[in-house]
Amino acid sequence: MRPVIAVGAIVFDAAGRVLLVERAQPPAAGQWSVPGGKLEPGERLADAVAREVREETGLVVEVGPLVEVVERRGDGWHYVILDYLARATGGELAAASDARAARFVADAELAALPLTEGLLAVLARARAMHPAWSVSR
Repeated sequence: MRPVIAVGAIVFDAAGRVLLVERAQPPAAGQWSVPGGKLEPGERLADAVAREVREETGLVVEVGPLVEVVERRGDGWHYVILDYLARATGGELAAASDARAARFVADAELAALPLTEGLLAVLARARAMHPAWSVSR
């Protein structure tokens, strides 16, 4: 099976909370993760990140640096996901498209949510990169 390329966006608000969506579609339906999805044919990675965030949350973002490349495999599916830092620049937060819910979540709340596999490690890496990217803007 050939892997599918996908993207994700890690967006922190001014209070340091991270934007998460509750996935409505398999794989990982019912779990919380960063907004993201499949790359469309001919689409640039940054454009895919911005599109997926807009489709799932209603927010407009500026896409920043690559944080992590994650590989996920399951019965009948294989994804290679490129997770990027991003910054909200507009829009209104509301779950849309294939997200059941969308909200900014504080670190203290993360343990109470059913998160996608490996998400905490990716968020820790993103949080470490975030201050340097924010200062350079």
